[in-house]
Amino acid sequence: MVNFTIPQLRAIMDKPKNIRNMSVIAHVDHGKSTLTDSLVAAAGIIAMASAGDTRLTDTRQDEIDRGITIKSTGISLFYDLSPEDLADENMPKDSDGREFLINLIDSPGHVDFSAEVTAALRITDGALVVVDCIDGVSVQTETVLRQALTERIKPVLTINKLDRGFLELQLDPESMYTQFVKHVENVNVIISTYKDESMGDLQVYPEKGTVSFSAGLHGWAFTLPIFARMYAKKFGVSEAKMTERLWGENYFVASEKKWKSTGDQSERAFNMFVLDPISKIFQAAMNDQSEKLQKMLNALNIKMKKDDLELTGKTLLKRTMQNWLPAHKALLEMMICHLPSPATAGKYRVDLLYTGPLDDVCATGIRACDPNAPLMLYVSKMVPSVDKGRFIAFGRVFAGTVSAGVKVRIMGPNYIAGKKEDLYIKSIQRVVLMMGRKQEPVESVPVGNTCGLIGVDQFLVKTGTISSDDDAYPMKDMKFSVSPVVRCAVEPKNPQDLPKLVEGLKRLAKSDPMVVICIEESGEHIVAGAGELHMEICLKDLQDDFMNGAPLKISEPVVSYRETVIETTAEECMSKSPNKHNRLYFKAFPLGDELTNKIDAGEITPRDDVKIRGRILADEFGWDVDVARKIWAFGPDIVGPNLIVDETKAVQYLSEIKDSCVAGFNWVTKEGVICEENLRGIGFAILDVTMHADAIHRGGGQIIPTARRVMYAAEMISGPRLMEPVFLVEIQCPEQAMGGIY
Repeated sequence: MVNFTIPQLRAIMDKPKNIRNMSVIAHVDHGKSTLTDSLVAAAGIIAMASAGDTRLTDTRQDEIDRGITIKSTGISLFYDLSPEDLADENMPKDSDGREFLINLIDSPGHVDFSAEVTAALRITDGALVVVDCIDGVSVQTETVLRQALTERIKPVLTINKLDRGFLELQLDPESMYTQFVKHVENVNVIISTYKDESMGDLQVYPEKGTVSFSAGLHGWAFTLPIFARMYAKKFGVSEAKMTERLWGENYFVASEKKWKSTGDQSERAFNMFVLDPISKIFQAAMNDQSEKLQKMLNALNIKMKKDDLELTGKTLLKRTMQNWLPAHKALLEMMICHLPSPATAGKYRVDLLYTGPLDDVCATGIRACDPNAPLMLYVSKMVPSVDKGRFIAFGRVFAGTVSAGVKVRIMGPNYIAGKKEDLYIKSIQRVVLMMGRKQEPVESVPVGNTCGLIGVDQFLVKTGTISSDDDAYPMKDMKFSVSPVVRCAVEPKNPQDLPKLVEGLKRLAKSDPMVVICIEESGEHIVAGAGELHMEICLKDLQDDFMNGAPLKISEPVVSYRETVIETTAEECMSKSPNKHNRLYFKAFPLGDELTNKIDAGEITPRDDVKIRGRILADEFGWDVDVARKIWAFGPDIVGPNLIVDETKAVQYLSEIKDSCVAGFNWVTKEGVICEENLRGIGFAILDVTMHADAIHRGGGQIIPTARRVMYAAEMISGPRLMEPVFLVEIQCPEQAMGGIY
């Protein structure tokens, strides 16, 4: 039974100190969704008995079939903690009451979907890192942890799948302990390698309660403070002291009733007081020793229902452990005590998130986490809604309050403060809370919470900033750790489905933060994704959801080439027009990598001031100043990395054929002479022109084909070459690992 109502949830949203925004991150198949289930069950959304098998946050059919998470899913959970759940002295100092709201995002672990993880991390302040106790820290654990640390997100760790250690591998306590120590050390190495100096020490320590040990499938977990509470009374020491003794080189000699710093493995406090009782319960439950189990339960003061005690094997074990060490208790305590609230996180995240001056009203609002400041909301992804083809913009309120029906400024990723492009002023139709598979409508959402917006999807492609202040700058765009390199061409099997395809591709581009859609010169529709699996999922979505099952033809993955020249034309090329009255003399020359890259980067553009651009070309690239001032056009598409320049001296009527020459030049740069690919890094110089005196004999029909032929000839005799794309990989690593990379 759901133990909260939406009005209750809405009331607690106004207390930013009692909110935690967190995402669950890990390597693929380390048990994120399964662990999330225990938290969802504790909020009463699913039954405790089915926690671990439901995987509520896997909402799509293909996620359930494949057993992996593909899209990150948000869910808001409300907890009213009783004093036995969390003692008064352990409550965070600044919390306001005992009710907490946790906005949790379950993210995928597969490397192809790491864009989803980035989108989830941007709108949260804390991360629960899940590590498999047997596999340990893997490649993707490191990637997602690095992403989290660059976004200034505070991690807490849980070592998951302990049930495997007890049941499958039957490990002895000492080898389990050494494995745990190793995993914690590995995580701390990653944290200290990538940490942001301004954040202080972010490393995790079991004795400080920032590491928990869990078994998501069976729904139980513990942290050392939980065990310390059980033993503190018995030993007559404080909880804090007992917690420290339960980890590291602390041994208890039972015969002498003394603590020592050296001793036998079985006397290590962690093995003796933590792992030993758990393994005893495991053995009793798995071997059906019901009297022995009953005795232990009485000793631990656990009351179980009669029906539960009649279960056998794994179901009995799950039930017992859930009663003794419920997973949500340990995880909630860890999140509430050790993860920052939006009020705390705003102070140190503002300079990373905001692009404008750090002392204007918006930045101050983010820093103070003020619900009355101007609205600042970052939309990190689009979630497909129930209506076909419409999307809910999912994001987080960083300052102010978002409410339905208010006019706001919607700034896309290409918006530059003070300009008009990529800026819309529209009103938000409805505001909803994201609850896993369904949405709950609310009037307004204050600062520090995540929410969904309806009615802004036409104005945003993937991400963007929404603000109510006219002078607001946009939030920084997200940096992804992968780039779309796998490209496929798609076309419909039936030509009449073409409009459907175009519409479907638009929706696909919205639904995934990573995917890139473009139309090649040949008219093919290209879909680019991060990897094989990512492409497969995207194309399946395109076909089934966005095109209502219209069949597609999908090509093999493709790469596009470019053509260039490597030397200047040795002799000038001449071409006559079809009526033999006009002659054009041209040569081609390579622009060089440096200039080509500058044009690509937008440092040298056709819109620049002619004199300034001429000066740069003369000073940096050794061009003749007169020639540098007479650039006719860039191509292809007005801004491409090829030039046509006028090197003629005293030719009459030259300006009359300028348009025709530029048209020919654009045609050439789009389809080169080698294999009809785009040109790159070629300059064409007009050396001389002889024309018919009568204007009627030098029209476009005469000049354009002539110009095209002469440029092809110039390219052919200047050492033409094909350029292929290179996969640029940037590898960051600690010094010790350098050798392995080479």
